[in-house]
Amino acid sequence: MTTPELDVPKISLRGVKKAFGPKVVLDGIDLDVGRGESVVIIGGSGTGKSVLLKSILGILQPDEGRIHIDGEDTTHIGGRDRERAMAKFGMLFQGAALFDSLPVWENVAFGLIQGQRVGRREARERAVATLGAVGLSPDVADLFPSELSGGMQKRVGLARAICTRPEIIFFDEPTTGLDPIMADVINDLIVKCVKDLGATALSITHDMASARKIADRVAMLYQGKLIWVGPVSEIDNSGNPYVEQFIHGRADGPIKMQIKAF
Repeated sequence: MTTPELDVPKISLRGVKKAFGPKVVLDGIDLDVGRGESVVIIGGSGTGKSVLLKSILGILQPDEGRIHIDGEDTTHIGGRDRERAMAKFGMLFQGAALFDSLPVWENVAFGLIQGQRVGRREARERAVATLGAVGLSPDVADLFPSELSGGMQKRVGLARAICTRPEIIFFDEPTTGLDPIMADVINDLIVKCVKDLGATALSITHDMASARKIADRVAMLYQGKLIWVGPVSEIDNSGNPYVEQFIHGRADGPIKMQIKAF
């Protein structure tokens, strides 16, 4: 027997449109992300993946359509209502986006200290514990981001994303700039952390190895529309020529890259 709350998608988008001048970036996006589900949005650079995430977060306002979080219409809310809704989110930014002037533990505990007003002593303890969850030892806590390798920075970014125990985690190109082995380590950590938290995950990437590892479902964004949505297990048999070209990285196909002549 199910409860009404469990039937409501964690994230729901209906008819979401966003344009910048004459350029239509999102053109009527419909997407549901269930509770505890991991959905990965794939697509080339400049296809609107980041705009979609920013619209859900309220950083950008859609021109049309509705966005619901836990059944609540968050499309145009602001102030304290927006802060309350955003408290459910954690995010791993592309390139980790750590604060250079703060030691690692303060980076990880930033949401605890600034968002939840947790005391510094408790925040540090929780930060060190979270670093352990992503495979980093306590001595890393007092280092600065400039003293870390790219892979370690990405782990710290992941620790920051999960330290507040969010209900929803966004992953923005989580493996960018990493070698294939470290990328796979990060993918494994993402799967583990999301499962341990029981969180809902929405990721954007053009890295198909990452998408295959972390996704339950995959959605492909092309020219402002989701042209295919389905289980990751079915992506190799999508029957969609755009999806097939993208996942196999072929130059020839219906997707034409815009190349400027100099």
